Formats: sequence, structure tokens, C-alpha cells
Amino acid sequence: MFIQVIQGRCNDADELHRRMDKWREDLEPEAMGFLGGTYGVTDDNEFIGVVRFDSKESAMRNSNRPEQGAWWAETEKCFDGPVTFHNCDDVQLMLDGGSDDAGFVQVIQGRISNPETFRMMMDQPMDMLHRERPEIIGGTMAVDEDGFFTQTISFRSEAEAREGEHKEMPAEMRERMADMGDAMSDVSYHDLHHPWFATAGRR
Repeated sequence: MFIQVIQGRCNDADELHRRMDKWREDLEPEAMGFLGGTYGVTDDNEFIGVVRFDSKESAMRNSNRPEQGAWWAETEKCFDGPVTFHNCDDVQLMLDGGSDDAGFVQVIQGRISNPETFRMMMDQPMDMLHRERPEIIGGTMAVDEDGFFTQTISFRSEAEAREGEHKEMPAEMRERMADMGDAMSDVSYHDLHHPWFATAGRR
């Protein structure tokens, strides 16, 4: 799997949502390898789109389509200032990878300061997390070639997510989370209170 993260300050969230819907209607049918996406706007108008393709080649082929360029030329007007793109070959799914039924998504971004520890922690089974935090229904972890990561964590609802944040975790899980934190730096959190989703072929 390949993930492209699109991020920038938007000036019209409703219009941007409409532009994304238009992409699904007009461009998705010919976007070979498109798997889906998670999208949303934070309280400070930061748009984050996490778009999944089956491979980097499929994503680049889509980007090079003339109709994609025309669509983006109009969509870019919804942003104030530059839009950043993170192309991520290193992708992992957490639990079931998320769900279009999620009511709240938290996006965590930062840099990997200890790749070996980070990879070891991500490769561990998620059974304990699933048992202790059942409101988490999945997520994705994507890392670009510079070590910048974007993690999405999908929750059934924001209320359940906030309640889970205050839940006392078993010692083993606390230690695991601490080790994960030590392997990351420059971490920031972005809350998508009203996320929307796309899954290939699903309307």
C-alpha cells in the first residue's frame, strides 16, 4: 500500500468538501489503484487528507492525468498558502485499518527519532490495545522517505475517545506506549471532529 498525505490551510471547508466529492464522481472511476481516503478539517482550518493507493506507481499515474491536474488547479483555490504532500511507501495498518463508520479521527504527526524501536513497536500484536481501548476501530501509519510520519486513529465517537484517554491502562501497555513516544519527536496532534471518507467503488 502507498499513502499520500495532503495538508494545508483551507479558506472554504464546505467548498473543499464539494471539490473532493466531485473528484469521486468524475475522476475516481478512472483512478486505477485508488483504495480510499480519510479527510477532515481541524478547528483551525487545517485540511488533512490521507489517500490510499495500492502502489506508488498507481498514485503517480493518477497525479499525471490531465484531468487530475485540471481538478487540482481549481481545488487549490480553496487553500491559503502552500499545500504539502507527503508520499509514503512505508505503510502499516492498525487493527482493521480504520472504518468509514468512524465518528472521530485523530491524526498524529512527527518524526521518527529511533527507527529500530519504532518499527519493533509497530510490529507487535495489537490484541491488548483492542481489548483495552475497544473504541479504537483502526488506523494507519505512513512514513515518508525523510522519516516524517502521519498516523490516523479512528474512533467510534469523540466522546468515547475522550473517555478512553482517561482510562487506566495495564502496566505493560503503558510501558509500550512510553517506548513508542521515546522513538518519536516533534509530535503534533490534529483532531478531525467531522471526518469524511472514501472507499473505492463505494458511494
